[in-house]
Amino acid sequence: MMSEKKTSLFLVPTPIGNLGDITIRALEILKSADVILAEDTRTSGILLKHYAIQKPLQSFHNFNEHRMVEKLIRRMQEGEVMALISDAGTPGISDPGFLIARACLQAGLNIECLPGPTAFVPALLKSGLPADRFVFEGFLPLKKGRQTLLKQLAAEKRTMIFYESPYRLLKTLAQFGETFGVGRKASVSRELTKKFEETVNGTFAEIIAYYTNKEPKGEIVIVVEGDKSSTYPADEMKMSDELE
Repeated sequence: MMSEKKTSLFLVPTPIGNLGDITIRALEILKSADVILAEDTRTSGILLKHYAIQKPLQSFHNFNEHRMVEKLIRRMQEGEVMALISDAGTPGISDPGFLIARACLQAGLNIECLPGPTAFVPALLKSGLPADRFVFEGFLPLKKGRQTLLKQLAAEKRTMIFYESPYRLLKTLAQFGETFGVGRKASVSRELTKKFEETVNGTFAEIIAYYTNKEPKGEIVIVVEGDKSSTYPADEMKMSDELE
């Protein structure tokens, strides 16, 4: 049952590169909100200036969200309407958003999330790998738990999606080659929707060779083929049905 209470918090996706990718509704929400919570006010200021949006900006990022949430909840309870944006893409997807969304629900406040840009979707579709079943892993742990997680993912049959920094790309690709096999198919997309957008498809061996000779730049999405050594139980059932 839909509540008739007004929305207190809007999660607003912003362009991952091309400023023209923002939706009309997103612009309307940003213009009408009492305050805009931004991961980096300098980065968000460029977008808002481009669309002539003049609203109070407040910093809300990974390093202050824990201490900010309670105060923001109180302000929303007093009637303020807030819009949360990240530097790029959808808030909460490898960016701040989860904590304040959960706190709003616990406080009985309404939240809405607008549809919009998310980097892993175009990267997945441009990879040519199966998109009917996939798992999003975001950024892997830098140290603790990294190897354990990779070993767990070695048998993952769904297409896997990761985010990575250009500075760690080659190291990560080498680890993936060791874990999944250098012959496993993969795809690396960078600078999505921007002027120098690039997607490199191939095996890990081929992609590593490519980026060994070309320094990667920009935000990066890595898409990895799932383990094909055996089929899904659902696929086996389907094959059985087709044989009957």
